[in-house]
Amino acid sequence: MRQKKDNVSADQLFKVFIYVALITLAISIIIPIAWVFMASIKQNSEFYSNPWSLPKGIYFQNFIDAFQRAKMGNYMLNSVITTSLALFILLGVALPAAYVLARYQFRGSKLFNTMFMGGLFINVNYIVVPIFLMLVNADKCLKSVFGSGFLLNNVFILALIYASTALPFTIYLLSSFFVTIPKEYEEAAFVDGSGYFRTMLCIMMPMAKPSIITVILFNFLSFWNEYIISLTLLTKDAKTLPVGLMQLMKAQQAAANYGQLYAGLVLIMLPTLILYIMVQKKLTQGMSLGGLKG
Repeated sequence: MRQKKDNVSADQLFKVFIYVALITLAISIIIPIAWVFMASIKQNSEFYSNPWSLPKGIYFQNFIDAFQRAKMGNYMLNSVITTSLALFILLGVALPAAYVLARYQFRGSKLFNTMFMGGLFINVNYIVVPIFLMLVNADKCLKSVFGSGFLLNNVFILALIYASTALPFTIYLLSSFFVTIPKEYEEAAFVDGSGYFRTMLCIMMPMAKPSIITVILFNFLSFWNEYIISLTLLTKDAKTLPVGLMQLMKAQQAAANYGQLYAGLVLIMLPTLILYIMVQKKLTQGMSLGGLKG
């Protein structure tokens, strides 16, 4: 009886520890985000008096100046185009590849699986310079033949590189989910006269919706916040939000105009927060199902 009470008390202490740790983690995340949102609607005079005080009012001029003077509107449009196109290319390639590698055995399938698994250990930041040199040399060839090149300062090429570098992780995550789906679904579809492509499109992909949403969220965060590749390949005005924000940060620190700076931070954070809130349940479901083994 005494041992049972000791076990109950130990469980209660463990639960209290878990709750305290989770609350502390939540506070450490919520407070900086809330402070950035409040700082984005402050006037400069409020920063000089007390930067930790609550805003006296809502000063939307910071967002207007960030859009117009700092060109954050153009940078946001570039980020939206790049991220959307990269996700479209990635899903168009990764979904069929993951399905085939997970459900079918053919000559070379193990080699393809090994190559994609090996790609998980390649840090994209380490291959930025080789990618840049390849594009520079290809642009020189295009200029010598056609008189102009298009591989640099091109958001579509940037989106293609984003999608290519995200293929190993995406295929790995989707394959681990497709493996868990029973074969009876495919067999029933084949009996009804469905072909391979229709079975994949109409049967398997709807069942993989939680995993697809997980992939979209993870890659959206990666593409939307990516800085090094964008900084390297977009050397002119066609910049994405992270690169534009760094330039704004340098300019506004010198000008001591902090309101525009925090308004730019909100522009980057807000889409990711909205997307995460919208797909939070699907994300948890996709992560749990993707971790199962069939």
